[in-house]
Amino acid sequence: MRRVQQHLAECLAAVGPQRPLEVVLADAAGCVLAQDVTASGDLPALDLAALDGYALHSADIAAAYPEAPATVPVLEEVRAGSPERFRLPGGQAVKISSGAPLPIGADTVVPLASTDRGGVRVRVHAASAAGENVRRQGEDVRAGETVLPAGQRIGARQMALLAALGRGRVTVHPRPRIVVISVGNELVDPSARARPGQIHDANGHGLATAIDDAGGVTYRVAAVPDEQSALRETIEDQLVRADLIITTGGLSDGGGDTVKDVLDPLGTVRFDNLAMAPGGAFGLGVVGEGTPIMALPGHPVIAQIAFEAFVRPAVLSMSGYPRLYRDTVTAAVSRGWYSPPGRREFVPVRLTGAPGRGYLATPEAEPGSLRLSALAASNALAIVPEDTTHVAAGDEFTCMIIEDDPQR
Repeated sequence: MRRVQQHLAECLAAVGPQRPLEVVLADAAGCVLAQDVTASGDLPALDLAALDGYALHSADIAAAYPEAPATVPVLEEVRAGSPERFRLPGGQAVKISSGAPLPIGADTVVPLASTDRGGVRVRVHAASAAGENVRRQGEDVRAGETVLPAGQRIGARQMALLAALGRGRVTVHPRPRIVVISVGNELVDPSARARPGQIHDANGHGLATAIDDAGGVTYRVAAVPDEQSALRETIEDQLVRADLIITTGGLSDGGGDTVKDVLDPLGTVRFDNLAMAPGGAFGLGVVGEGTPIMALPGHPVIAQIAFEAFVRPAVLSMSGYPRLYRDTVTAAVSRGWYSPPGRREFVPVRLTGAPGRGYLATPEAEPGSLRLSALAASNALAIVPEDTTHVAAGDEFTCMIIEDDPQR
């Protein structure tokens, strides 16, 4: 049997980041930057008014207060988007809109509420210090500054910054295209009624969602029967759009399972039983012209745990993320159980507590029971080492947090 860590290392070696590609900004959403982004200019590019009011020299209104307002002639009005800047002489003001370029020489903007809103002459009822209500040139970003590092995912906030800087194109790692194929005569889509002997395909939808959460682009194929020609044709058809193929099911040694027989002539795929619980047979290799393929067991609980242990880090690596693994905490378990010898056990648990007072991990079902409802109710996987067989209440283990996080 192969060890979990060895299989994980081989999964990561089989993929690697997607080749960098320069794309238009709209197509970069959700992708990871392949290069640092530096600012080609200042942001803002000019001194701007931070609100609607009057731009003037602060010295001209230094003594203004409600009982003795300062009166200043209004030269003209400047609106946002004005292409021209002019020099404002001392002793004069301009009415200005929020976001409009500040006239040269003006050093403050008085809000409308502090004035009588005059059009020819304005009465200012309060002093305003130099720089007040002004967005200074370059106060947000300076030209030449690295504003986003390689490895940063482009979300809404990063997209806004890139757009504000006028970056119409960026270089990213494209989101990997991942095909999910569920294999089994017994599988039907959840939208169909399951007849006696049939079950609904949980893996197709569950793994597709897990891949989307990890940043991949999923192509979910309808369940394929345990029939060699049908499975072979499906895999060959999907090669044109797949950066990675994931199959579930069809891996047992029974005569009706087909994955091993189909993949053998299509590429180079190795099949192993892993030293993990829950576990089973796993496949890893390449098909076609070098498309990676990962074959997972068919039980939905095992498939989801295998995704967390092996596939999710690979998807993150393909996407260009520098951090590949879930956060972990150390937690004491609420009760004991027997853990299979020589296997790394992953137990769905409900994690409670806080950093200051410690964490408690409560199994949502009897370990090893493979209850999908228990996995759905869990927020972590307690990881029991291979050399531990007797788990006692209060024993502490590393727990992988499996709730979705913003960073992925």
